[in-house]
Amino acid sequence: MAKLSLDELSSMQYDVLREIGNIGAGNAATALSKLINSKVDMKVPKVLLLGFSELASHMGAEETPVVGIFLSLSGDIDGMMLFVLDLHSARLLVNSLLVNMGVPPMIAGEDFNEMHLSALNEIGNIITGAYLSALSDLTRLNIVESVPALQVDMAGAILDLPAIAFGEIGDKVLFIETTFNEESNINGYFILVPELESYDVILNSLGLG
Repeated sequence: MAKLSLDELSSMQYDVLREIGNIGAGNAATALSKLINSKVDMKVPKVLLLGFSELASHMGAEETPVVGIFLSLSGDIDGMMLFVLDLHSARLLVNSLLVNMGVPPMIAGEDFNEMHLSALNEIGNIITGAYLSALSDLTRLNIVESVPALQVDMAGAILDLPAIAFGEIGDKVLFIETTFNEESNINGYFILVPELESYDVILNSLGLG
């Protein structure tokens, strides 16, 4: 049985969750820079604990088309991780990778083809892997991630999967907004959905349980 109530986190516990986001963004920036052979600055302007019903509004609206990349987590913690990009941000990131490969970029309004989706999957895999690496390094926990699954749909539909899978376990998730190169107006959203017992494990590993 989980001892932790996410509505009663101390300021120190909340700061630790924020720091995980910041370190993850730094790791992701380094990995993404190598992938696209260009400097990437990533910042974490917002770290929130939100209910499932609040998530879509922080990403625009339930009808906003987005790209979602899902991973399940096992090992010392159990749950799910989700990385979400709006279509504008997804196209800009794909184009950065395509240009580095010498491939013509996507044109405005073009649908994602198989190559574009493969590029997005690789970008999402690197970003989520960087966050998980930060979490694992800080906590010394063994975190096993599944092969990522990618879906293009409305935000509400993308968010239905974690809500259905974990809504009965707890109604709070860790929401981290990530900004890539502020002048490019690229925003991504990292959503960590651990089971409540796993929040206990994370904070206990840091001596904050």
